[in-house]
Amino acid sequence: MEVFAGWKNRDYSFFQHTDCEYFPCHSIAGAEESGFNCLFCYCPLYGREDCGGTFTRLECGRKDCSACVLPHKKENYGYITQLLHNTGASPVL
Repeated sequence: MEVFAGWKNRDYSFFQHTDCEYFPCHSIAGAEESGFNCLFCYCPLYGREDCGGTFTRLECGRKDCSACVLPHKKENYGYITQLLHNTGASPVL
């Protein structure tokens, strides 16, 4: 059972700041800018090894998430909140 499944379609699961100097900070292949979610501008899953996103490791060991758009898709709001609550979920990549 997905505890937060209903959250993905709520108004508070999407925010877009088109006036931001970095908007959009990532390119989403095949998606329009109108669907780019800025709610998780700084990904709350950065510190997790099992974040579900697309990342590489730099030589210094830090994550390079520049190719990841997981937190910028509205439909991943439920995934992120579930993972933060440790209930598990599957991202929409």
